[in-house]
Amino acid sequence: MKFGTKALHAGIEPDPSTGAIMTPIFQTSTYVQDGPGIHKGYEYARTQNPTRTALEKNLASLENANFGRCFASGMSATETVIKTLRPGDEVISTGDLYGGSFRLFTQIFEQFGIKFTFVDMRDAQNVEKAITDKTKLLWLETPTNPLLNIVDIKAVSKIGHKHGAKVAVDNTFASPYLQNPLDQGADIVMHSVTKYIAGHSDVIMGFLGTNDPEIDKQFGFIQNSSGAVPGPQDCFLVLRGIKTLHLRMQRHCENGEAIANYLRNHPKVSKVYWPGFEDHPNHDIAKRQMRGFGGMISFIQKEDTLEKAEKTLSSFKLFSLAESLGGVESLVGHPAGMTHASIPKEKRIVSGLTDSLIRLSVGIEDIEDLIADLEQAIN
Repeated sequence: MKFGTKALHAGIEPDPSTGAIMTPIFQTSTYVQDGPGIHKGYEYARTQNPTRTALEKNLASLENANFGRCFASGMSATETVIKTLRPGDEVISTGDLYGGSFRLFTQIFEQFGIKFTFVDMRDAQNVEKAITDKTKLLWLETPTNPLLNIVDIKAVSKIGHKHGAKVAVDNTFASPYLQNPLDQGADIVMHSVTKYIAGHSDVIMGFLGTNDPEIDKQFGFIQNSSGAVPGPQDCFLVLRGIKTLHLRMQRHCENGEAIANYLRNHPKVSKVYWPGFEDHPNHDIAKRQMRGFGGMISFIQKEDTLEKAEKTLSSFKLFSLAESLGGVESLVGHPAGMTHASIPKEKRIVSGLTDSLIRLSVGIEDIEDLIADLEQAIN
């Protein structure tokens, strides 16, 4: 099946008891057994839930994964990957990293003896130089948050596997519609389902996909043991959102391209970060491993001050100033003070994340209205 068909049908079956075309919300905590250990495949709702099972199968299909697991949030999915490691293990991560992931790595897991090294992965050889015999995991974001840096998944995966390390890719910014990391050689794909996959700013959820049965077995054990699972109502909402994922992403990409070009030609804007530009670093890699360039854009104004950025941020009328991204409505954010505030300023500056950077999550509204809002906010 092609992507749009899979979004509607993969893993989805009519309810056998009623024929309902929409997967029911199985709002139950437990299941009656015919005898001890004799059941219909479901024992306890932390372990399994039919609504969640349908969603996991659907998402796995979209990522061309043999296995998929859903979690209560993107962060609980991320920590599940790290929980497969042991004290003394080392992780090499993208330098330009989502602030929540950086906080989880450095303030939670470092105290348990796991070492994290952050490198500029735009050049895969930087990964090769940083690997040691203790490196067990490479953690990638591509495109990165918020500078839209592009990492060559295939090249980094090859390096990781040569040294016996697993490779995990946070695919949140691209969504399965634009990029499938497992097809590029990665071992694990992670999503904050909250964002583009759910798409309507009404759910918090995470996902892990893999083709390795042993990795999935570990994920399943941790998922059940730690209990960070999504509820059936949220799974239902994501299943509904996925049905239009391909249509939404097409519009996000169209609007994103129009706004990126508008900003690049704006007399008061000095720099625009968007991987669709031919002169964007590693654009050729993005063109090869992605099917489009998405609706995430960051920019800096020529009046490069925090005060000017704050004035612009407070002037928007259609773009909403809020955390998160990937919803149908357009959002604007200030990474230094919002999503990446947990990263020390000196580390942010080194990676290029200045106090004046503004990040846009371009929605699916009429493009003329979005550009008009940008025009009045920047001026």
